[in-house]
Amino acid sequence: MNEPLKRQVAVITGGARGIGRGIALTLAKAGADILIADLLEDAMRETAQDVRALGRRVSTLKVDVTKAEMHRAMVRQALDQLGGLDILVNCAGVISIHPVDALSERDWDFVMDVNAKGTFLGCQAALEHMKAQHKGRIINVASIAGKEGFPNLAHYSASKFAVVGFTNALAKEVARDGITVNAICPGIVRTYMWDRLSDEWKAEGESVEDSWARHQLTLIPQGRAQTPEDMGRMALFFATMDNVTGQSVNVDGGFTFH
Repeated sequence: MNEPLKRQVAVITGGARGIGRGIALTLAKAGADILIADLLEDAMRETAQDVRALGRRVSTLKVDVTKAEMHRAMVRQALDQLGGLDILVNCAGVISIHPVDALSERDWDFVMDVNAKGTFLGCQAALEHMKAQHKGRIINVASIAGKEGFPNLAHYSASKFAVVGFTNALAKEVARDGITVNAICPGIVRTYMWDRLSDEWKAEGESVEDSWARHQLTLIPQGRAQTPEDMGRMALFFATMDNVTGQSVNVDGGFTFH
């Protein structure tokens, strides 16, 4: 069996479901042991069972990614229980849907804190160990909304634009430390976020399922949605490439071009 990540340890925030789960299982299949950090304890247990079924060691930790001390605890647990930290995937994210003139300061802060600040804190917590071992792979999950704005998602787009810019800047800071930093920009993936968007953007008389099908056909040149497993394969690429850094790559079926 080809296991390019054998004996490596990957920490994944937001790893309990959706894209994070897809990345966790893909990296586990490639040989990595996994620490899942999330707030959804039942979903964490389920994903952890699936990682164990692949023959990998797994650890779980309830983490609020807006809290620096929780990121530090996450890194300590990876080192103590799994013996290392080679790959960090910052995948935890949230969304809300509001036009700017109805967007509350609280909604703005919540989305920015989880999506942008959470990514920063995760990277900061991992850097000391990765610099000491002169090796590491950091993979941030941004969005095509980090490349192109969408109506009623200005705050979400702002948070993901921030992740894209932060990724590029950090990559340049740590390029001589043996650490690569890249971002995945998912397109339309059937997660709870897109269920909310499909409901918000459905036409008159249209069901959520009809809205979901229409958006795939009208927005994606390939005509089909992307999957968590697609994002996992992109994460595996970043995790195994020594000379790719500072990039934010769209996995979106041709939706965007930049």
